[in-house]
Amino acid sequence: MKILGIGNAIVDVLCKVNDEFLEKNSLTKSTMKLVNEIEFKNLLSSINIEETISGGSVANSIVGLSQLGNDVGFIGKINNDSLGIKYEQGLLKENVKYLYKKKNEVLPTGTCLILITPDSERTMCTFLGTAGKIDEGDIDSQTIKNSEIIFLEGYLWDEGGPKKTFNKAISSAQKVAMSLSDLFCVERHKKDFLDLVKNKLDIIFANEQEILSLIDSNSFDEAISFSKEIKKTIVITRGSKGAVSINNNEITECSARGNLNIVDLTGAGDLFAAGYLHGYINNLSPKDCLIKGTDLSAQIIQKIGARI
Repeated sequence: MKILGIGNAIVDVLCKVNDEFLEKNSLTKSTMKLVNEIEFKNLLSSINIEETISGGSVANSIVGLSQLGNDVGFIGKINNDSLGIKYEQGLLKENVKYLYKKKNEVLPTGTCLILITPDSERTMCTFLGTAGKIDEGDIDSQTIKNSEIIFLEGYLWDEGGPKKTFNKAISSAQKVAMSLSDLFCVERHKKDFLDLVKNKLDIIFANEQEILSLIDSNSFDEAISFSKEIKKTIVITRGSKGAVSINNNEITECSARGNLNIVDLTGAGDLFAAGYLHGYINNLSPKDCLIKGTDLSAQIIQKIGARI
């Protein structure tokens, strides 16, 4: 297998809302907030559902990689409930090897309410359900060893079972890529993330805000210097400024696409990572990896949801 994703198995529920809805519910635009089951149901009760998709950040990337013809798989914890069954079917339909055996759990399958405002920004309210209870027993070391790269997400990281899962996966892997996922995640787990980035990961995906928070800086030049020092591959997306990769001392840049009809930014980072990793595993140059990531990202933000 080329790439094995390990992440939160989350059913994405896409809804269009106005800015007033965010304000009324004390939600900060463009961030992710963890909610409990009651909060989730209360939010959902007053809005209309546009679409439901088998999601989760890394799962979106893995589907993108599959659509580009790559041999990929995914591990994420679901319950043996109606949403869990739909989740598994959704990935299998996309030719993704689903490598978790679902069983009856105490908590339901995880769900993410993706609120899309008129400016195309997305604000996420996530009820992790059983997804956040993943443990080292849920992953198989041999499956990881048989994958050229494993791809992890910052959203999954937490103390206890998820941390043990990360450590087991990383110790068995040939090469490890990870997305820092969200500013919320970086702020919450800064010490752990810094250790992962410096000592355990090979490829890191972050947006400008996330990488600057990680190193406690306001200077993008400092982010470049940090990336050079740790001698890893760090890929940073910068919105309208494009994207940059730092591999040892090699800095490569790619401009953002212009004249786009932006509808929904939900899958922008996920599909960028898919495009970049597609280039990487198919031996494209760093520049062409960035271009592929940028192209996929530009495609996805011109439609609702995170499927090309």
